[in-house]
Amino acid sequence: METNFIDYVKIICRSGKGGRGSAHMHRAKYAPNGGPDGGDGGRGGHVYLRGNRNYWTLLHLRYERHVFAGHGGNGGKSGSHGADGDDRIIDVPCGTVVYNAETGHFVCDVTSDGQVVQLLQGGRGGLGNKHFATATNQAPRYAQPGEPMQEMTVILELKMLADVGLVGFPNAGKSTLVNVISSAHPKIAGYPFTTLEPSVGVVRYRDNRSFVMADIPGIIEGASEGRGLGLRFLRHIERNALLLFMIPGDTDDIRHDYEVLLNELATYNPEMLQKRRVVAITKADLLDDELIQLLSADLPQDVPLLFISAVTGFHITELKDFLWRELEQLHLHDDVDLTAEAPVHHASLVHRDKDISEFDELGDVDDFEDTDDLEIVDDFDDLDDDIEYVDL
Repeated sequence: METNFIDYVKIICRSGKGGRGSAHMHRAKYAPNGGPDGGDGGRGGHVYLRGNRNYWTLLHLRYERHVFAGHGGNGGKSGSHGADGDDRIIDVPCGTVVYNAETGHFVCDVTSDGQVVQLLQGGRGGLGNKHFATATNQAPRYAQPGEPMQEMTVILELKMLADVGLVGFPNAGKSTLVNVISSAHPKIAGYPFTTLEPSVGVVRYRDNRSFVMADIPGIIEGASEGRGLGLRFLRHIERNALLLFMIPGDTDDIRHDYEVLLNELATYNPEMLQKRRVVAITKADLLDDELIQLLSADLPQDVPLLFISAVTGFHITELKDFLWRELEQLHLHDDVDLTAEAPVHHASLVHRDKDISEFDELGDVDDFEDTDDLEIVDDFDDLDDDIEYVDL
């Protein structure tokens, strides 16, 4: 099924080459020996990434697979400087990570609105022959060529920014909770894997305060090895400051389900175990007080535990209060205004290089030839055969 949620894109980026310097000699009616006056070539255009909070996915880049900056103009006579090549700025949603598609190495990370990162640098323009005039060589007939362009095929990978990330098996009530307490309305149904793509909702709190909650598709045992949809979307909770584990109260073994979820996160990225965790037992409307006490005694005591029911509203307000207090503790060491509109606190994340085979298994990253359908045009038509170019 076609979806507008695109979180993987593969594109070719290329900076501009520098313009060549001019080896022109000044000629005038009353200046037969005017000397060199060749101007410098312009620099090639750079390629930048810029964080833009108005984008939530990489859909706008899915069909723009080639991002090329402009070439620098050539130097001219009378010391004329060549024009600089046009820069290209790629707007990406906050939370975008860039990897080299050929090696899998981490390149850069864009996490905030307005953040600008230079992805590729344009080539420097060559110097004109006027720079090489000396007392013993007053009429140099050589100049410098411009530096070549840089080209790289990159993978853009989106990792959502949110304060609270929901972790749970399919049909654990994650989408129902997001639907009830936030402005998002993900699809809800009685069959597994109703949620096929992550969703983000803004949770309104007291005194016009709010925080951001992210819901990802359900995780099953073996998700870290590629089973189900978990491997594809587990990265979206890597940046979340707080993880809310949601386990249905009608499951056979709540403690076992919690340990399975914890193991999947540890297998995918051990750093996730360092995040603050809260356990919410959902569908508590099916449990009586005596059963709640029995289950509480068997559950892990090292993490906060709440019994909730999104359908009846049981302990939903208490859950929001608790999540807000946890977020306040996490924000104590950061200069973040929690009273702002939907502030997003993302945990520090150490990016690891990717195995290229992981990219090959993704359906959204289409394979294509890098240069077969490209027409490379070089503007060397006016290059004089008798001009010598020297290396930079």
